[in-house]
Amino acid sequence: MASTQPAFGGMFRQLIELGVIEINTEPLDDLIERRLKEFWENTSCPRCGHQHLMTSETRDRVRCRECNFNPVYTYGTPFHEKHLSCGEVLLAFLLYADTLLSINQIVPLLGRTYKTVHTAIRDVEAAIQRGFPVVWELLDQTIDGPTQVDESGRVCSGYKGQEPPRNSRSRGGSSRSGRSRWRGRHGDQLTLVAACRDSLRVIRGQRGIDYSGDLNPVVQEAEDLSQPLGEVWTDGLQAYREMERDHRTVIHKEWYVSADGVHINQAECLFSLIQPWLRKFRGLSKQGLEQAAHTFGIVRSLTLAGESVDSAIDCLVIGSFHSST
Repeated sequence: MASTQPAFGGMFRQLIELGVIEINTEPLDDLIERRLKEFWENTSCPRCGHQHLMTSETRDRVRCRECNFNPVYTYGTPFHEKHLSCGEVLLAFLLYADTLLSINQIVPLLGRTYKTVHTAIRDVEAAIQRGFPVVWELLDQTIDGPTQVDESGRVCSGYKGQEPPRNSRSRGGSSRSGRSRWRGRHGDQLTLVAACRDSLRVIRGQRGIDYSGDLNPVVQEAEDLSQPLGEVWTDGLQAYREMERDHRTVIHKEWYVSADGVHINQAECLFSLIQPWLRKFRGLSKQGLEQAAHTFGIVRSLTLAGESVDSAIDCLVIGSFHSST
């Protein structure tokens, strides 16, 4: 019978159980509390709209002078009412987004159930994606140069997270026991399209693998995050040739860098990094693949821009409050 032990092996799990490896998130807890309270001090009451909410050094709550609304400082964020400390929630997300560890491999580090860790990561991921455009605009940096665009075909696992057709060979399922290798119908096929400009990395999903679709979503997002967009560089794919933007092309059948210096090396490098990162999931649904790829682009952008964990927390908090207003 095949073992269900994750690839992140049993020996490491034993080290955790022996107490050789301990996770101390108190510094992260303190940092998150400080950032959240700073945010509350500069926002309005979600109940009555009164400005200048009161925080306390000794209490874990904020208070509105006008309506006496008295929530905990984590109210409205993915840190609220979790079976994890604030630091553990953020640590789980950072391990997921910035390492090759899967959620199955993160769970034993925190000593919680899979569902607890998975829910926390997904809530943080959604908030960070909402807050990233605001934080990115506030960073002290200059985005310049051409925007390089490239694509990479991916096949989704179709039914992951739902009830899959595990046992049907007619649907592409494996005759072997264990995990199905069902690869999905045409609607579950995606092409990832990336736009890279300076430290900015934007990755979006487009339906289908034989890519001939609309480039506008990924290019528009890159433009929104790095105005003005500047010149676009692509390879010789037909879809790119029809772009209605200032645009230059390198034909890879002839050279990797054109005679006048056009290339898409940044985008190709990005895909060489994201492919092993995506493999840790052992298959993703279409929605899951789009979301994971988008997250990778955000975290990679913050890393290349030299930003700290503070910026990730700001993305999360701003995204949480934008969602609740």
